[in-house]
Amino acid sequence: QEQFVESGGGLVQPGGSLRLSCKASKFRLDGYAIGWFRQAPGKEREGVSCISSSDGSTLYADYALGRFTISRDNAKNTAYLQMNSLKPEDTAVYYCAAAPLSCDPPYDYWGQGTQVTVSS
Repeated sequence: QEQFVESGGGLVQPGGSLRLSCKASKFRLDGYAIGWFRQAPGKEREGVSCISSSDGSTLYADYALGRFTISRDNAKNTAYLQMNSLKPEDTAVYYCAAAPLSCDPPYDYWGQGTQVTVSS
């Protein structure tokens, strides 16, 4: 059962930007690390980025460094993934998830996913 409402995906040209949002619908984000994951057709799900609950420290996959920025607004119960300089290989379904305290699995809550398509 999805615990987040995700939005912001869509079709964008290479080099473009998208901002994904992930709003928790049934629990408070405080105390949870938030991770973004993605799954491309025919590929396994992979981690994109994570932001901790305590000090806001962040982790990024190598391909996301310098292009993607994760953030959170606990007052709005929402997390974000700003994606710039998008490439066709970024095409995937993007999911957000919440883990207690740190970015280490397991992730207890998941969103329904939002499609990101990068194509000219």
